[in-house]
Amino acid sequence: MKEVILETEARETGSKSSLEAFRKQGKIPGTMYGKGVKPATIAVDSRAFMAIIAENGANVIINLKLRDGKTPVIVKELQRNVLTQAPMHVDFQAISLKEKIEVLVPIHIEGIADGVKNAGGTMEHIVREVRVATLPTNIPQKISIDVSALTIGKGITIAELPKLEGVEYLQDPSTLVVNVVAVKVEEEKPAETAAVGAEVAQPEVISKGKKDKEGEEGAAAGATPAGAAKAAPAAGAKK
Repeated sequence: MKEVILETEARETGSKSSLEAFRKQGKIPGTMYGKGVKPATIAVDSRAFMAIIAENGANVIINLKLRDGKTPVIVKELQRNVLTQAPMHVDFQAISLKEKIEVLVPIHIEGIADGVKNAGGTMEHIVREVRVATLPTNIPQKISIDVSALTIGKGITIAELPKLEGVEYLQDPSTLVVNVVAVKVEEEKPAETAAVGAEVAQPEVISKGKKDKEGEEGAAAGATPAGAAKAAPAAGAKK
């Protein structure tokens, strides 16, 4: 196993402003704790730490160089800035190289599913990390699965993940990791079409009725002047 050493700097537990001061200096505030060790508040160089993670993965075993010697640890939690993703705080857990620990290992997909490539389906990546129990020196960087043979309706469960010596999968064996499904196409419902047609036709009926009513009112209104015109000559003749 390759030894990875990370220098640390002791720090006092301080305020938010003091933590920001460390970050401006290119350092990540952190803590170190674990079974049989004295908790410590520390700071590590941001570039050195991120380079270790990039090269070895998130489950790398790091030997923290403290005042009283080196302590093997794993990264328990890394907090990042929501907007910039810059590291803000890191928790290290001290471990024993002879005792099994539980960690999350990322799942890496290889290939293109047959159901996606040739049948127009889509692949659901349901579980992206799997929890395992193993010795610290035996932690895999990733679990690779080949999905190229998967057709529509087929998937891979936890039980079907590659068997790795000394690695125990802790999640429900029946849990789906990936699954290939057909793309659903929504069909137009006849009932909705009929309802829309009824709504379109309704204003025409109302309009027609309104016009008929207006016509009747107009005819009635026009009868009064006509009648008066006839009555006028009669009155004049009498005079």
